[in-house]
Amino acid sequence: MPITYQLDRARGVIQTRCSGAATFHEVIEHFRALHADPEVTERLSVLLDLTELASVPERDQLRAIAGEVKDMRDRVQWNALSIVAPSDLLFGMSRVFGIFAEGHFAHTGVFRTRAEAERWLDARLTHQAGAA
Repeated sequence: MPITYQLDRARGVIQTRCSGAATFHEVIEHFRALHADPEVTERLSVLLDLTELASVPERDQLRAIAGEVKDMRDRVQWNALSIVAPSDLLFGMSRVFGIFAEGHFAHTGVFRTRAEAERWLDARLTHQAGAA
């Protein structure tokens, strides 16, 4: 499957991996699966790993995907979005997505490595836990 996710309830993080030539339709289906998953509720952060993604979304598709994130706000309060995008093209497109989605997430960050993305996300989660 080109898009998979794993929910870490203890940390409040959805870890999503996109691989191969994931299509826009598959991304939309991923959001349908999230919306139908009874475990996906409350306040969550996202670690989105695009390391193995071979396709690149178009700008209008990114805007539509941000709309899917917004549509889930009736079930989820989105905390941080941390994106792993090692290639120049995916890095740039991820930053564009971050702009489209910034009103839906409390924080967004785009990184070249998974280690950087996880450190940044962990810092946001630690800050959130300290504020609670």
